[in-house]
Amino acid sequence: MHQPLTQYTRRAISIAALSLLASSALAWTDKPVKLLVPAPAGGTMDIIARLVGDQLALDIGQPVVIDNKPGAGGAIAVQALRAAPADGQTLMVTASNVLTEIPHVMKTSFDPLKDIKPVAVVARASMVMVGNASLPAKDLKGLVSYLKANPGKLSFASYSAGTSSHYAGMIFNQKAGLDLQHIPFPGSPPALTQLMGGHVAIMFDGMATSKQMIAGGKLVAYGVAASKRSPHLPDVPTMAEQGYPDINFSNWLGVVASSSLPNDLVDKIHAAIVKVAASPKVRDRMVAAGFEPADDMNASQLSQAVKADFDRNASIVKQFNIQINQ
Repeated sequence: MHQPLTQYTRRAISIAALSLLASSALAWTDKPVKLLVPAPAGGTMDIIARLVGDQLALDIGQPVVIDNKPGAGGAIAVQALRAAPADGQTLMVTASNVLTEIPHVMKTSFDPLKDIKPVAVVARASMVMVGNASLPAKDLKGLVSYLKANPGKLSFASYSAGTSSHYAGMIFNQKAGLDLQHIPFPGSPPALTQLMGGHVAIMFDGMATSKQMIAGGKLVAYGVAASKRSPHLPDVPTMAEQGYPDINFSNWLGVVASSSLPNDLVDKIHAAIVKVAASPKVRDRMVAAGFEPADDMNASQLSQAVKADFDRNASIVKQFNIQINQ
């Protein structure tokens, strides 16, 4: 004979059912999801993609595949994104510079304001100027003196032409009155290898990819390229504090989709990604990796932020005459 359900049993069943419904609502798909990354493995965008992918797979109960497609200023990954069906199965994890910086100096096959629909922001990333540990200068003033004493002999790296890494290097080059050659690389890992090997002198790099090398004494940090000091390097002054207020770059990292995705589907994916970013495990791992938590913005607010950054960078490119072959 079945025992009647108690009040507490009924309540437990109701809570479980609501929890299941909530999970189902966040799972916009019952198929594997592909996250495109417009950068090589090991870089800033790849790190975030794997953190997001791991948790998202648990949340939606489906495999999440990371597909690295570097090259052409992000255009290769964007092309794959736009070619995929508009069903939410294929998304892209990117840094904002792919949308707001690169198109100003590199001819791309996409319009970042029309062809891409921002979905959700996951984290923010500051940049830091780093140098080879064998350089004789241990602070920015000494570095500038050393670089001026060796005109035409030294260079700066970037993790891709047309990015804030390139922008910041060119602004520093001009404002400090230097004669550094720009050497672009396809992502941070190969650039850092050459930097630590002494083949290039300095680089503006993402905090996440340089943090461990700085801590291990393989790189020297000369200045943080952000509006305020980084919690990851509290003793390192900003570039603005040291006389370079124009060198202020902070990218957001998040998920974007093809503009052909319906808004109601975008809203569902947004909710799922925000849940991932709010997970204590993900937040702790992001902070440990060198990122900073980001305030949530809905798709409309994020689109407005992309437009604002796009316009700001257009002004920077014009003001400092930044070109792809510099």
